Amino acid sequence: MPVQSFWRWDGPRPTVVDRRTDARTLLARVAVFGGAIALSAFGIGEMVGVVKAGGIVGLEWPLVVLFGVTFSWIALSAASGVVGFIAGIVERRTPRPVPRPLKSRTALVMPVYNESPARTVSALEAMAHSVAATGQGAHFEIFILSDTTDSTAWIEEEVAFMRLRHRLAGVMQVWYRRRHKNTARKAGNVGDFVTRWGGRYDHMLVLDADSLMEGETIATLAQMMEDDPRAGIIQTLPLIVNRNTLFARLQQFAGRIYGPLIARGLATWTGRDGNYWGHNAIIRTRAFAEACGLPDLKGRKPFGGHVMSHDFVEAALIRRSGWAVYMVTWLGGSYEESPPSLLDVASRDRRWAQGNIQHTPLVVARGIAWPSRIHFATGIMSYLASPIWLMLLLTGLALALQARFIRPEYFSKDFSLFPAWPRFDSERALQLFIITMGVLMLPKVLGTIETLMRPEIRRKAGGGLAIVGSLFVETLLSAMVAPVMMLIQSRHVIEILSGRDSGWKTQRRDDGGIAVSEVFRHHWQHIAIGLVMGLAAYAISPAILAWMAPTLVGLVLAVPISWASGSMELGLTLRRARLLLIPEETETPAVISAAAAREAEAVAELPEVEDGLTLVVSDRRMRELHEHLLLPPPLRERGKPELDPVMAEAKIREAVSVEEALRWLTPKERMAVLTDPVLLTHLERLRDAADIRPTVVPAGE
Repeated sequence: MPVQSFWRWDGPRPTVVDRRTDARTLLARVAVFGGAIALSAFGIGEMVGVVKAGGIVGLEWPLVVLFGVTFSWIALSAASGVVGFIAGIVERRTPRPVPRPLKSRTALVMPVYNESPARTVSALEAMAHSVAATGQGAHFEIFILSDTTDSTAWIEEEVAFMRLRHRLAGVMQVWYRRRHKNTARKAGNVGDFVTRWGGRYDHMLVLDADSLMEGETIATLAQMMEDDPRAGIIQTLPLIVNRNTLFARLQQFAGRIYGPLIARGLATWTGRDGNYWGHNAIIRTRAFAEACGLPDLKGRKPFGGHVMSHDFVEAALIRRSGWAVYMVTWLGGSYEESPPSLLDVASRDRRWAQGNIQHTPLVVARGIAWPSRIHFATGIMSYLASPIWLMLLLTGLALALQARFIRPEYFSKDFSLFPAWPRFDSERALQLFIITMGVLMLPKVLGTIETLMRPEIRRKAGGGLAIVGSLFVETLLSAMVAPVMMLIQSRHVIEILSGRDSGWKTQRRDDGGIAVSEVFRHHWQHIAIGLVMGLAAYAISPAILAWMAPTLVGLVLAVPISWASGSMELGLTLRRARLLLIPEETETPAVISAAAAREAEAVAELPEVEDGLTLVVSDRRMRELHEHLLLPPPLRERGKPELDPVMAEAKIREAVSVEEALRWLTPKERMAVLTDPVLLTHLERLRDAADIRPTVVPAGE
C-alpha cells in the first residue's frame, strides 16, 4: 500500500480511465444541481424581497447570506430527493444479475474495538451460514481484525473466536488477529490486514461491529465485482434494525421510509463517482492496496495526524486511480444498528464532525473527480450547517431587538432623501416560511408516498394510516431534537476549530436509557440558552416568541427529550400502537433472527472472564491459545525501550505474589504483559514460586 499524496498526481483523470458515465447519470446531475440552483435562487430572491422594503441595511445583509446558505443546503437535498423518487420508478425494471458460481475469493472483514465478542461472533456465524446456504461458501473466509485495548475483552475475543472456528468447521474458514498498536484507528486496522494478508483475497467485504448481511446479498456483491473489472468499491444501503428505544426507532423509521429515496437520488447523480460509508461494502483488494495508502496530514490534531473519516478519502483516492465507486440501492439484505439515545449519537457525532472538517483542505486535492469534491463539501457542510443555523437565528433575534429597543438612525451621514431602517414584508415572510418548510419536508413526503405506492412494504409497515401517522410523529419529535443537536454540533465545531481532539471512544450499542443526572449534566446549558432566547423574544413581542417557539421548545425541554430518547418503554409503546414500524419488524429477515438466536447461545455458553490476564496465567490451555494467536512483537529502535513493558517487568520482579503483581499493574501494563510471552513467563514463575514456597513458622511456636 504505497502512501498516496493529496497534492501530487501524475496519473490520468478518472473520467479518461472509466468512460461509463451514461446519459442517465448526466441527466440526473443536471436535474439535481440545476434544480438546487433554481430553488436556491428563488428562495434567496424571496428573502431579499422580505427585507428590502426599507432597503437592505445593517444586519439584514448577513441575514440574507446566512439564509441563502441554509436554504441552498436543503434545496440540494430536495432536488436529489425528487431525482431519487423518479429513479425509483425506473429501478423496479432494472435487470438483476442471474446467480452463477463464483470464481473469486472474498474476505468478510470485521474490525472490532472493545466490542461484545458474543455479539460480533454471533453476527459472523449467522452470515457464514447464510452465505453457505447459497452454495458459495467455499469462496468466502472470515477475518476478525481486533484493535481492542482492554485486556479482559482481548481474552474474551480469543475464546469467542475459537468457539466460532469450531462451530463453523466445514462451513467457512475463520481467522483472528489483534494488532499490538491501533495506529490510525480503523483505517490502519484495515490497512494492516491488506498489507499482511490482502494478496490472498480478490475482494474484501468490510463490516462494522453491528453489521449484518444476507448471504445472497454478499454473494451478489462478489458476482458484481467479477462482472465489472473496473469496479473498485460497490456500496450497499444498510437499513437500521434491531433497536427499540424511542430515538433508535425514529432513526429506523426515517432510514427505512425516507432513506432509500435519498440514497437512490445520491446514487443516480453520482453514478460511478460514488462514495463509501466505511462498511457493508465490497472492495477490490488490489485497487484498495494500490490507491488507498493514507498519508498523515500535516499539522497538529484535530486537523493534522491520521485521516479520521477515512472512508470518504478512500473512495476519492480509489476513484482517482480509475476504479469505479458506486452504490446499488436495489440490493437489499444489508443491515446495521443505531445508537440508542441522543447522547450516544452526540458522542459519535463528535468524532464524525472532526473527521469531516478535517477534509476541508482535501476539497482541492489534486486529481480527484469533481463528485468526490462534492462528497467532501457535503460532509463538511453537514456539520457547519448547525452553527450557520444558530447564527441565522441569533441574527434574526438581534434585528428584532434592534427594531424594538434601539432608536433607528433615520438619516445616515451620507446625503439621502429617504430614511434607512430595517423594515420587513411580513406577508411575504410568511409565504417564504411555508416554502422553506415545503422544501425541507419534500424528501420525507416523497419517501412516504413511495412507500404507500408499494403494497407489500405498506402492509408490513402497519398500513397507510400508520405510515402517515408515523410521518407526523417522526417529524414532530425530530423537530424537537433538531435544536438540541444544533447546539451540540455547534459546540463540536467550536472545539474542533480550537484544537481539541475527539479521541476514540467505544460506541454503546445496547438498548437502554441514561440516568437523569447524566442527561442534565450534558443539557443544562441548552436549557439556559433556550430560556435566555425565549425571554429576549418575549421582551420584543409575543409574535417574535411565537416565531421562535419551535426552536425554543426543544431547547427548554432538552432534558426530558434526551432522557425519553433512550427510553425503551416509550419505543415499545409506539411499536404496539403500530407507529414507527418498519417491515423488518413485521417479518424479520432470516439473518437477523439467526444472529439473535446465536447471540443468546453465545451468552449462555461463553465463560464469563473476570480478569483476562489472570486467566492466561492460571490456565495453561488458555496460555497456549493466547500465545498461538499472538503476532510477532513489533520492531523497535535499539536503546529506546517502551515504558509500559519496562514498568510491568519491574513490578513483576519486585512482587512477592501474582496477586500483588496484578494489583500493581496498570491497564496499559497488563496489555504489555499479554503482548509479551517473556513477561507472561515471569508471571508464571512468580505463581509457581508461591506454590512451592515453604511455610515459615515464627520462632517460639
